[in-house]
Amino acid sequence: MKNIENIKLKPSATIKEALILIDKGSMQIALIVDENNKLLGTLTDGDIRRGLIKGLGLNSSIETIIFKSPTIAKISDTKEEILQLALIKKLHQIPVVDDDGKVIGIQQIDELLKPKIKTNKVVLMVGGLGTRLRPLTENTPKPMLKVGNKPILQTIVEKFAQYGYTNIIMCVNYKSDIIQDYFGDGKQFGVDIEYIFEEQRMGTAGALSLLPKKPNEPFFVMNGDLLTNVNFEHLHDYHLENSSIATMCVREYDFQVPYGVVKVDDNKILSIEEKPIHKFFISAGIYMLSSESLDYIPQNEFYDMPTLFEKLINESKNTISFPLREYWLDIGRIEEYKKANEEYGEVF
Repeated sequence: MKNIENIKLKPSATIKEALILIDKGSMQIALIVDENNKLLGTLTDGDIRRGLIKGLGLNSSIETIIFKSPTIAKISDTKEEILQLALIKKLHQIPVVDDDGKVIGIQQIDELLKPKIKTNKVVLMVGGLGTRLRPLTENTPKPMLKVGNKPILQTIVEKFAQYGYTNIIMCVNYKSDIIQDYFGDGKQFGVDIEYIFEEQRMGTAGALSLLPKKPNEPFFVMNGDLLTNVNFEHLHDYHLENSSIATMCVREYDFQVPYGVVKVDDNKILSIEEKPIHKFFISAGIYMLSSESLDYIPQNEFYDMPTLFEKLINESKNTISFPLREYWLDIGRIEEYKKANEEYGEVF
């Protein structure tokens, strides 16, 4: 996505100010926002010309010519959803907002059609034993189980490549030769792949201490047994926009108590709630970390990602969540593996 700091205007701006901003910008559009950065509308050269025809002057306010119903994309929208929206609306660029309506960027459609190659590293954790998926994993590492006639791990690699993230590091252990023989250096999949071998269980964060070189820019970490349509570029932009040291993708999870829940005070019944539904956010196994976060991971020790986040929180570092609204499935059990194969053709 394109940075939009130089194309934002307040509704109190004049037409002259809008013209100067649009002429200086490379996107030929102004995003009109309120004091909380919420998107109020857009303004183009065409909107201004129509205002001038109606008798407005250069010192007139833009308020009456703002296009207040622009087509927008949500931060959770996938690349495919944005492209489809642009095709239907015949648009070349679409503002992107978060769940609160705050504008975070503008997506240019030609960038989606030909994604720019990005240098950020992608670290994939693919060394697990897959115990809960036995007997399927007795001879095959879990990320290499086929869903939709290709390994889960191949779908993950291809998804990152679609967004231009081609520098892949795979942390391997169990039956690592199968993974390495299949992917090689990654060239046939349009990516570059390095391998890190875990001689002992290191945990999702601990394995990062084995990186041969500390990344000098934010990098992704993802479990290798997930299927998702998350827009990785939006996650990247969200991480930067919030100046986060560590961003965790979270998924809403709910369960229903199968009984009436009674609230009591001593022996007095205060209320009865019939089969209430409790909602939580759970970690989705996808993260984006700034390089500074590596300073908080011990060397050559087991260290999981929740422990790293707890450490950063205790140190008052800026850790944030990125809610997932798109498809996501953790393939940890036989039932989920069957579900993944049933749904693959509809989702990917």
